[in-house]
Amino acid sequence: MKLISCAIVVLVLFVTVATSADVFLEWHVSLDFNINPVSTNQPVITINGLFPGPLINATTNDDIHVNVFNDLDEPLLFTWNGIQQRLNSWQDGVSGTNCPIQPATNWTYNFEFKDQIGTFFYFPSINFLKAGGAFGPIRVNNRAVISVPFPKPEAEFDLLIGDWYNSSYKDIRSRLDTIDIVSPNWMLINGKGPYLNNFSKSYETFNVTQGKTYLLRISNVGTAWSFNFRIQNHKLLLVETEGSYVNQIDLDSLDVHVGQSYSVLVTANQNAADYYIVASPKLSNATNNNTLVGISVLHYDNSTTQANGPLPSGPDPFDLEFSINQAKSIRWNLTAGAARPNPQGTFNVTNVTISQTFILEASTTTIDRLSRYTVNNVSYLTPDTPLKLADHFSNGSGVYQLDAYSKNTSNIKAVRDVFVASVLHKEWAEIVVQNTLTTIDSWHLDGYSFFVVGLGEGEWKEESRSSYNRFDPIVRSTVQVFPGGWSAVYVFPDNPGMWNLRSQNLQSWYLGEELYVRVYDPDPNPAKERPPPQNLLLCGKYQPSTPPPSVSPPPPPPNVPSSKAYNPHTRSLIAMITTIAMCFLYIGFH
Repeated sequence: MKLISCAIVVLVLFVTVATSADVFLEWHVSLDFNINPVSTNQPVITINGLFPGPLINATTNDDIHVNVFNDLDEPLLFTWNGIQQRLNSWQDGVSGTNCPIQPATNWTYNFEFKDQIGTFFYFPSINFLKAGGAFGPIRVNNRAVISVPFPKPEAEFDLLIGDWYNSSYKDIRSRLDTIDIVSPNWMLINGKGPYLNNFSKSYETFNVTQGKTYLLRISNVGTAWSFNFRIQNHKLLLVETEGSYVNQIDLDSLDVHVGQSYSVLVTANQNAADYYIVASPKLSNATNNNTLVGISVLHYDNSTTQANGPLPSGPDPFDLEFSINQAKSIRWNLTAGAARPNPQGTFNVTNVTISQTFILEASTTTIDRLSRYTVNNVSYLTPDTPLKLADHFSNGSGVYQLDAYSKNTSNIKAVRDVFVASVLHKEWAEIVVQNTLTTIDSWHLDGYSFFVVGLGEGEWKEESRSSYNRFDPIVRSTVQVFPGGWSAVYVFPDNPGMWNLRSQNLQSWYLGEELYVRVYDPDPNPAKERPPPQNLLLCGKYQPSTPPPSVSPPPPPPNVPSSKAYNPHTRSLIAMITTIAMCFLYIGFH
């Protein structure tokens, strides 16, 4: 019986541990002056010589280790857009959680894809660096024991699409708060310019086989422009967004706002030829030959015919009614499993009780003769000491004052200060964002996925709740907010930590359109929130006694894989051997 008991323990341990792996990445982040994607001399931030950066391809519950060597001439942090960092905001990689990685030093992120699946991306979070590159795709694949609600595709493609300046990000950054900067004027697809444009150094091509179906993982990695995505003569079957399976719908085109990610299935069911793939900006008069219209090619592998004819037409870029209706049509698939075997619909907001409401208004102002973006008339001021560090060492004392500003009314006078709002742990919260700007905004909350229960035009009022969809709202981490309109989300704050709530539009974020949400659990049990990592960086008020060593071995060449994933059975084997040994020791002593 004791042997049988041991066998059961070993089997359970094997099933549990074998579902995850350790993925080790080594990144060397540096400037490249030769890529010049739009034939303009400008620095591009690369990772291991690549632009965009390398793919992180892993599975639910895998542990990710990213050793970042900063070979730039300024501090650096990476954030993992949509990765929830469960109980571990120490790894979130924004100014409020981490000291930056200084030039000529390295630091390792260690985090888990805990209970997540889906399409995401990473990017540098400070100093306007995202406008210079260093963004890349993240795929979180389902565990084998979880069924996927669509047939396995022939292959998967990552499409990182985003606007791009035709000058140095450093030049743009230096002028942001003094004059009205012109918006980015190029649209890149996987770091390449539009097809058939004389200034594009190269263009992107996706090779397919007639009759096969492919999964396209689309992310808007830009800084300002929302875009409409479409493929000539091909339908898009929407299946997933930012870790949530959706009720599948056929689309002619798809709006993707800054910071958002989607997965669509595309079947190569046309005559063997080449077809245009188009990403055109919203709220723009850009014509088809404009550099702000991204164009790549869907190439059938037996094609001898170049893409021809007019570009596929999309909706009127100024038709916000189309965009709002499409957003409302994207619903959560209540019957599909995602990271866990139980259906997504097991977790719903049909009958939740809201304990707290945030009403946040985004606007612009001038403070000390400089242009600023604000939330409730507060433009965020980044302190020298990360909030999370101050929270740990001194309960925030001397760095920020909790709830110094209102979460649902605007400050009388525009100020520039640290804005940290508390939220009740494990009490449902409603967050309403009102957009007084003339552009499409998009808002993101680190550490969570939220339920998008409503969006509308005009000013949000309490009676606006009657229009909410509480039955099957989509669950995601970035929501669009249309100009002169509002968006409302529900969130369950069960993930303790210090979490960034921000505009994804880079200029707005850089100039103050953000705040931090503190989710506090007084229980010191590390199972409730992880302690600081052993390699914790210190800065600001808490300077290290000695500077960290600078170690930067030469980076691997671009064509050499920079990641090593331990076979998931490695940890299982070690655990099994240990458990078996302990079982036999137990039997021997008894």
